Amino acid sequence: MLVEQFNRDRKGFFKATEDGKEAGRMTYSWAGDSKIIIDHTEVNAEFNGRGVGKQMVMAAVDFARENNIKILPLCPFAKSVFDKTEEIKDVLF
Repeated sequence: MLVEQFNRDRKGFFKATEDGKEAGRMTYSWAGDSKIIIDHTEVNAEFNGRGVGKQMVMAAVDFARENNIKILPLCPFAKSVFDKTEEIKDVLF
């Protein structure tokens, strides 16, 4: 599974692909220069149950740590990953 980030001026997304197929997408918006708001996570039905959503959240966590930014997970799925995973709470806003 490949997870790539596409960062635009004030918005962006993480896209998961496998064998040329889009497995999932997680969108975010910038809030200032030091925070992103994860607003939506969607996984293609044929990839359900394979951890695609969590892989995208973890990619966002890596991005946050590398760039010294914080994450506000408004998306219910992303919030649930943060609630269940103690070791990533350092990037929460």
